Amino acid sequence: MNRLRNRLIGIFLAATLVPLAVTLWITTSLLDRSLSYATTGDLDRLSHSLQKTGKELYQRSCEALKNDALAGRVPPERFLAADRVHWPASVSAFHESADAERFRVAGPDGGRIEYLARRGNDVWQWSASLGGVSLDQLSHEYRHAREIIEKRESRDLLRGFTYTYVLLAASVWIVSLVLLVYLAHRISRPIQQLTAGLSQFAGGDLAARVEERRDDEIGRAIRAFNEMAERLQRSTERLVYLTQLASWQTLARKMAHELKNSLTPIRLTVEEMVARYGDRDQAFVDQAAQIVIEEVESLERRVRAFSQFAAEPPVLPEPLDLNALIEERVAFLRNGHPEVAYDLRLDAGNPTALADQDLVKGILTNLLENAADAAGAGGHVLGITGVSNGHALVEVHDSGPGLTEQVRQSLFQPSISFKKGGMGLGLSISRKGALLTGGDIVLVKGELGGAAFRVLLPVASNGIQAHPDRG
Repeated sequence: MNRLRNRLIGIFLAATLVPLAVTLWITTSLLDRSLSYATTGDLDRLSHSLQKTGKELYQRSCEALKNDALAGRVPPERFLAADRVHWPASVSAFHESADAERFRVAGPDGGRIEYLARRGNDVWQWSASLGGVSLDQLSHEYRHAREIIEKRESRDLLRGFTYTYVLLAASVWIVSLVLLVYLAHRISRPIQQLTAGLSQFAGGDLAARVEERRDDEIGRAIRAFNEMAERLQRSTERLVYLTQLASWQTLARKMAHELKNSLTPIRLTVEEMVARYGDRDQAFVDQAAQIVIEEVESLERRVRAFSQFAAEPPVLPEPLDLNALIEERVAFLRNGHPEVAYDLRLDAGNPTALADQDLVKGILTNLLENAADAAGAGGHVLGITGVSNGHALVEVHDSGPGLTEQVRQSLFQPSISFKKGGMGLGLSISRKGALLTGGDIVLVKGELGGAAFRVLLPVASNGIQAHPDRG
């Protein structure tokens, strides 16, 4: 599934359709509101006409009622001074005023008009209907119309519409732009990191890596780059190491040849001198000869070590049961180091490696011997087997003092020894054997406080048979 393509399509849709839909909605709403104000001019004219009509109707009704009252065409309602306590409030208010006459709108909806006049201390009241017209309703509609008009006139519709539309459109555009920039940054940033990592790697920095945070095509590309860089770095380090070993091997062969040519005549000559010297100061001669012979034997051991280091034995890979192999090596070395406690943590899956048996035995013997020497009396050595990242592995941990950073950097170099009596070739020979069999030896964090080595070997696949030369 092309997640990157789908994400880009989604960004395009979000950056175009969503702002478009919002803009259309805002525009439609504002136009609807603006059109609703378009009738306020007619409403203003209508309200003034209604006001004028109402006033004229009121004035004509008042004149007609007064004429009818004076002509006797409408009978009055008399309110006598003797019955004043029972007068309506409107009549009492008129009597208490200084007015000679008064007109007022009456009825529940303002549909009648009343005419009040003084007759001595009495008050006469005439009433007439407005013919179904409600002055209160007219007054209410007029006030409502005037309120709408006043609100409309208190606004600058064009400027308000323009500012509102620009503000909302700009806000929508800015939000969309920020969203687009954010999403584009999230997509482009890993690509930039991958490009930077490739540039560093191409510039010679084999340790360049890119942090993995994604699970899409970009994440898989970053993962593939890191894996490729890791494999290439390991291959380069192995190639450099093997190249260095080849130079040391050439030197070792030359030194072994020259030393061997000189040691044999020296030893034979000393033995001949002892035989011919007779009994004269025999003790001194024996002592001197013994010293020379011991030193010659020491040099011969070094020559053999150099010869072994320079040799290129044939590699005969076969399936090896790592659990059984490390148990056999520990049992073999336990008697030589009774003061050291050996522990084993074996993988229940019985890891099987495809490697040369003699080379692996030599590697484990060297690592276990070094661990026992580092742990010392009362110390502990731990052996571990397992499978990790497509490799069968054996780890050897010790409770010794550990290794300094300076020692770690030159640990596998030939002629570098950090223990008494060591020739500095054991770890070099062991790593060379591991590389020849398709694996490697690396340092890991120790579980017992001291040093720890991990031997990586190819995993044996099903159906592989033992090499015929192994019997």
